[in-house]
Amino acid sequence: MKISVITICRNSQATIGYTIESFLRQRHPNKELVVVDGLSTDDTLKIIDSFGSDAISVVSEADAGIYDAMNKGLRRYSGEAVGFLHSDDTFHDETSLETIAEALGKADIVFGDLEMVRDHVSKDIVRVWRPGDFTRLGFHLGWIPPHPTLYTRRKVFDAVGEFDTKYAIAADYDFMLRALMKHRFSSMYARTTLVDFQVGGTSTKGLSSFITGNLECLDSRRRHFGRFPIDLALFGRPIRRLYQVSLWSKASR
Repeated sequence: MKISVITICRNSQATIGYTIESFLRQRHPNKELVVVDGLSTDDTLKIIDSFGSDAISVVSEADAGIYDAMNKGLRRYSGEAVGFLHSDDTFHDETSLETIAEALGKADIVFGDLEMVRDHVSKDIVRVWRPGDFTRLGFHLGWIPPHPTLYTRRKVFDAVGEFDTKYAIAADYDFMLRALMKHRFSSMYARTTLVDFQVGGTSTKGLSSFITGNLECLDSRRRHFGRFPIDLALFGRPIRRLYQVSLWSKASR
């Protein structure tokens, strides 16, 4: 199974090297990396080019934001399955794509655990996200899989469509809601860490970003399921986040 990995970036010279190295280290042989660059003005493109790998293709052009860039990647990939590895994230180890490929032999969608780290040198862990299995009740209670670990068969994006660019932060949530709840594609939870996520990106910049994302998620649920003005998931998501932090704090003592 050929797995396509899409990386979007702009002025990512500080981290893009770690991202590409983690892709090239993957033991799964049939893979490609599609890099969608938003006209970087630093050394991002030079760093990408320095790897000289035939498994990497690059397009650099203006975009209308993160999800517009991600949609551009979806129009370019050639694999039987696809997922996203952002330019400040890395695969956890060299077996991540092997694990994903094995799971996609049994389900249409796979996701796993995520470790949030301060940086890719120290790998100091800030929080661990272990989502657990998907249930239809879960989304209504604030459950969500970590999108950086989520890979799908091509038929999923063909059926569900691209990311909705009306959302600034939660278009990935909206896509997962449609794929799992509306289209009911089968899924599998890989009980292992797949990605190291560096904190500080758009979705983890602070309280205002979290509030905006939570309200966008509520809007998505209301659009697709006609929910009341507020629902349990609006409160369930922050409670789950606090629970993740608490679990990691206890485990790391």
